Amino acid sequence: MRTLISTAFISLDGVVEAPGGEAGYRNAGWTFKDIEFLPEAFALKGAEQKEATAMLLGRTSYDAFSPVWPDMADFADYKAMPKYVVSTTLTEDALVSNWGETTILRSVEDVAALKETEGGPIIVHGSATLNHALSDAGLIDRYHLLVFPLLLGAGKRLFSTTDKDKQHLKLVAHETYANGLQKNVFDVVHRDTRAAR
Repeated sequence: MRTLISTAFISLDGVVEAPGGEAGYRNAGWTFKDIEFLPEAFALKGAEQKEATAMLLGRTSYDAFSPVWPDMADFADYKAMPKYVVSTTLTEDALVSNWGETTILRSVEDVAALKETEGGPIIVHGSATLNHALSDAGLIDRYHLLVFPLLLGAGKRLFSTTDKDKQHLKLVAHETYANGLQKNVFDVVHRDTRAAR
C-alpha cells in the first residue's frame, strides 16, 4: 500500500489558509511576513519532492497551483510527477497542459483505490477540505508540518472538526529553528478495527 503524506505550512492554532499570499484571506502570505527566512527550516520541502512519486490535490489547490508551479524552478521535481485532483466538478478540458500527467478522481473511495496501487509515497499539498475528508476516512499515513510561531485566528484549518474517535500520532522527526519554526513529522497510528471488535 502506498503512503499518503499530508504536508502543510501551519500556524500554531492550526490555520493553513493562504500561506503564499492567495487572495481573499486577511492574513494572506503569512509564511513570509515578519519571519526571518532560514533555508534549513525549509529543507523538508526539497526532501518531499525527492521522496514523493505522485501528488494529490483538491480542486481549489489545483486551481491555485497549476497556473504557477509548472514554471517554478523550486517545484521542478513535481512537474513530471503524476498528479491526481479530487473533484466532482473538474473536467478534462480545465486541466493545464504544461504540468505533466493529471488524473481526475471523483471521490475519497478513488483515493483509497489509488493507495492500493503499486508505487511510492503520494503527497498532498494545501487542500484543506480534501485533508479533512482523507483524515476522516483514515487514509492519511503521515503529516509533514512546518509550524509557524503565529496565531492567525480565523481561517481554514488542516484538521477536521468531525466528532470521531481519537487518532494517535507518533512523532518520528522534529527540529526547531532560530526563526521559531518547528518541523514536526508524525506517522498516523492506524488501528486495525477488526482487532478491536
